Amino acid sequence: MRNISVATFIHTIFILALFIISVTLYIIIDSTKDQRKLQEFLRYKYITRTLLENRYSSKDAPALLQFEKKYSLSEVPMESVKKRVEDIGKTKLDANSILGRARVFELDDGFYIYLEQANFAIMLKDGQSLGYTTQLIISVAVILVILLVVLYLMVLRKLLPLKRLNKKIEQFANGDLNVKITHEGSDEIGKIAMNFDKAIRYIRQLISSKNLFMRNIMHELKTPITTSRIAAETIEDETLRAILIRSFNRMNELIEDLAHVELVTMHTFTPQKQSYKLSEIFEETKKMLLKDKSFYKLEYSDEVIYTDKSLLALVLKNLIDNGIKYSSDHIATVSVVGNKIIVKSKGQPLKEDLSYYIEPFSQEEKRSSGFGLGLYIVATILEKLNYTFRYRYDAKEGENIFEVVLD
Repeated sequence: MRNISVATFIHTIFILALFIISVTLYIIIDSTKDQRKLQEFLRYKYITRTLLENRYSSKDAPALLQFEKKYSLSEVPMESVKKRVEDIGKTKLDANSILGRARVFELDDGFYIYLEQANFAIMLKDGQSLGYTTQLIISVAVILVILLVVLYLMVLRKLLPLKRLNKKIEQFANGDLNVKITHEGSDEIGKIAMNFDKAIRYIRQLISSKNLFMRNIMHELKTPITTSRIAAETIEDETLRAILIRSFNRMNELIEDLAHVELVTMHTFTPQKQSYKLSEIFEETKKMLLKDKSFYKLEYSDEVIYTDKSLLALVLKNLIDNGIKYSSDHIATVSVVGNKIIVKSKGQPLKEDLSYYIEPFSQEEKRSSGFGLGLYIVATILEKLNYTFRYRYDAKEGENIFEVVLD
């Protein structure tokens, strides 16, 4: 029941209510069948006896007319129903007495009363041939159904704004930040729409402010860091110069990582996949690394894969960087096995699960330098590419192994 939509739930309740009314009506009519037959018999016995006793008595003529009107009786031409009575008529009552003969026939359009005496014969149509009780039950049932249908339509109409609101929310969830939610009325749905519209505007402002801040801070930091690095080259103390240059290089890497994070974490960002040879992807990776080839080894056959070259190259660059930085021999090995790209490096196993390290700026206990944004960027990009990211440790070889599974 929790997974059923409100509209489906209402449809189900409506159909169930109609079914219950129909079954109840059938049970009531069926249970009163014998009672109605007895009532009909007594009714027609009373009507025929009264008419036979008083028919065409001049002093009682007005009373007879009033009697016929009271019981919804109307005279019909004998010839118009005689043939139908002979063909399809069902005899419901046939009584003979010293007063005359009375017969009641059931036809497809109701009941007919035939009265016969020595000096006259007449055919009357019964306007209440279904019986008062049956008519009352059916009338009540029809009224209930009409009320139920009206209520059903009113509820569905009340739900229409909720459906429109849900479509707008889906648009927003799919990355359309320019969606505008109109809210009519002051009921609960209108208030929800109004508050959600406010939330969307607030989120747009936050995203705009964040993007502006990121662009400005990256631009403002890039220039002084570059200038400071150039100045550091002039320092005579080699140890101090190396420390400063390494620090400024790390700052530049962080700025580049922040730019990548801003790009891949945008909800509207979509990878541009094409067919590329592995050699093209690894050439792109080499350009990004800016490291001597002695720090990494590439082992692969030149197969063709369908991917986003720039994003996958960035993933490999970050994995190789981490492998070089944290391995005991500062060497990372990249190989391709089937649909997996494997990056290996010597070192101690990770102390935490992989999920811990794919958080931004994660770092191990008692370690001054952490993984920064590297694995966070890797995990985010692979999620965008619908690839699987796995880690395992080979205790025999003493290697940390990161795997990118190209699903």
